[in-house]
Amino acid sequence: MNSSTPGFTNPDTPIDERVDALIEVMTLSEKLAQLGSVWAFGLLNESGLDSAKAAKVLKDGLGHVTRIGGSTNLDPAETVRIGNEIQRYLIDETRLGIPAIFHEESLHGFVGAGAVVYPMAIAMASSWDPELVEEVQAAIGKHVKAVGGHHTLSPVLDISHDLRWGRIEETLGEDPYLASEIGGAMVRGLQSAGITATAKHFVGHGAPEGGRNRGPVHISPRELRDEYLYPFEVAVRRDGVRSVMHAYNDLDGIPAVANSWLFNDVLRGEWGFDGVVVSDYNGIEELLTSHAVVEDFGEAAERALKAGIDIELPETAAYGDPLRAVIEAGRVTEQDVDRAVRRQLTAKFAAGLFESPFTPEPAKSAIAVEQQRALAKRTASQSMILLVNDGTLPLVPPPTIAVSGPAAESFRNLLGGYSHQAHLESLIEQRDAHNPFGLSVPEQLVAAGSESVANANTMTFLGALAGALPDAEIRFAKGVELNDHNKDGIAEAVGHASISDLAIVVVGDRSGLTDDCTCGETRDMCDVGLPGEQETLIEAVKATGTPTVVVVISGRAPVLSDQAVSVNALLHAWGPGDQGAAAIVEVLLGSAEPGGRLPISVPLHVGQLPVHYRHRPSGGRSHFKGDYIDMSDQPRWRFGYGLAYTEFSIEDLQLETAEVPVDGHVRASVKVTNTGSRPGSEVVQFYARDMAASVTRPVKELVGFSRVHLEPGESAMVALTLPAGFLAFTNVDHQRVVEPGRHVLYAGHASNNLPAQQDFTLIGETRLVPDRTTEHPRVQVEI
Repeated sequence: MNSSTPGFTNPDTPIDERVDALIEVMTLSEKLAQLGSVWAFGLLNESGLDSAKAAKVLKDGLGHVTRIGGSTNLDPAETVRIGNEIQRYLIDETRLGIPAIFHEESLHGFVGAGAVVYPMAIAMASSWDPELVEEVQAAIGKHVKAVGGHHTLSPVLDISHDLRWGRIEETLGEDPYLASEIGGAMVRGLQSAGITATAKHFVGHGAPEGGRNRGPVHISPRELRDEYLYPFEVAVRRDGVRSVMHAYNDLDGIPAVANSWLFNDVLRGEWGFDGVVVSDYNGIEELLTSHAVVEDFGEAAERALKAGIDIELPETAAYGDPLRAVIEAGRVTEQDVDRAVRRQLTAKFAAGLFESPFTPEPAKSAIAVEQQRALAKRTASQSMILLVNDGTLPLVPPPTIAVSGPAAESFRNLLGGYSHQAHLESLIEQRDAHNPFGLSVPEQLVAAGSESVANANTMTFLGALAGALPDAEIRFAKGVELNDHNKDGIAEAVGHASISDLAIVVVGDRSGLTDDCTCGETRDMCDVGLPGEQETLIEAVKATGTPTVVVVISGRAPVLSDQAVSVNALLHAWGPGDQGAAAIVEVLLGSAEPGGRLPISVPLHVGQLPVHYRHRPSGGRSHFKGDYIDMSDQPRWRFGYGLAYTEFSIEDLQLETAEVPVDGHVRASVKVTNTGSRPGSEVVQFYARDMAASVTRPVKELVGFSRVHLEPGESAMVALTLPAGFLAFTNVDHQRVVEPGRHVLYAGHASNNLPAQQDFTLIGETRLVPDRTTEHPRVQVEI
């Protein structure tokens, strides 16, 4: 380093003193540079760091480098080499030698060449297994760390009830408690590897008007507090997440990126968050381009900075010269800038970047691809949801099998929208077409097309089935394409099915951001059934009378017709990742069990949306008879639903006491027994209802759950310790309180299948609960 200031170069000096000493010697240009970023490929040529580009972009330093791995097709060793070259330039060629933070994407696997693609986020939520998810995220974090990453833009903590929204696959479902448990596991796993996790999108992004991405959000203050903010609050207060990203939407007319109440009053003031807030990509610019609440980029920078947005991603636009101009005009003070710079520098010192700025050559043990693949396959099996089964599954392998459907021979359809393949496709499309980011990507750093960038270790369903059943005769006809209305191929698929012992139809969506995708960011849909003529194919194959199994590979849970769901078996696999084909086949054959339970309700018809189990007492019905005039008001499948290959009973719910002080704990236990003939797992679910609150409350709320594996005939006691404070809500005076009164505790298999229940009463005076996250349920299993 070229500075002789011992206050910030001495690692024994406390971090806050090092930050003070560094800020004291920084120029305004150097401070602004710390608030900005650049796409990695914007610094590169075909052989590595481009010195001319670096001299222009990095002369005053840099806050973040955007996605070396995710924006190129470099292997791990090259990714590390390029990162170290950039870091070396910053340390040797800038006045203060401040290293950069490299951020990546990793929602369901590191978004980089050769990385394992895990099941998508909503699939992880379907596992209802925080320990498994934490293990997955720790493995992902180690991979990100091994290739030079310091910060990742995950997890997504948006609550969503709307299957029209394409980004539903990125979420953890409709329930704030389940999202907080799975999301918290994601944060802990990532940060255990030394990576900064980012809770996004703060807040309301999952409830856009009309299911349209980035649309306005209409959420009441009470609903915002009790539902949408809760997973973020848990991530901050309990799990210690170190970064938060704003949402694109506006909330009550105020864009989140300019909402000082959200970031300064709630996040930092009430919750005590002391990490960094990053912008979503181009989010600050959208104050001008999407929201029309500012006249220019300078005003956008002013509003975002004052609202508490510290870092602009993915590249500097508003926080460069436009921010300088409003500072010089006196509309923003240098002290405003210093607050954000202080948070950024604190993160860099805390990460040890000043002492260890370079990444060693990645060790195979750190990336551990083979171990990750085994973990990915196990996660895929546990996240798959068996929705229909008349006993056909698990299969007794028949001599002849007819396979059809557009997802049967596609490995790309197995991968979620946050795979490296999907993101490179998007970069290529944007570069070659309208190019909104002004991308200038060296051709050598990206692949030429979507299939060529797919993970070589991804097997198709058809390949996995043939490998598992080498003696079976498998007849394949695609039948239809994913998203067109040509039915000419259906006859061949029907012909195969009519002369086979079993038919398997593999259908679904393609997740990503490109125009050929039907699910993912910007891929919103009015009709949330299967795209194209896939449902027609299912009905035609079923009509042959051959036993028919349907496998759905989709980031949505598609709304299907009565005819399409009246097949012999229906397995929803989500986007199961690059080991998903093998996992699907193992589940079908019974060597693995379908372990998933729905994290979101699935309607009968798109017109029912939004539909969710936590509705208010007057919700979920159309008139006094309860139904719409043209169909039931009930969803097809409810939150928490999922079948197993065995049967379970849940009974004998016992309370330690029926009267509990408002500052006490509800202690309960319930007996679960495997009453079937196979080993299997049940997810025991506890729900509660406040029978007479001062404001309307949900008809039930999830308050605890646990996955229990039992042998045939085996039983277990599942004990719940529920702090009364967890039942707190926002009252008429907008205070979070727990009130005395009668409640019901339920235990069972799903939100609509709760055979065990007991009443209990909270006694005492109404109590304020300033921090609900300190009063968290605990579930224990004793076999």
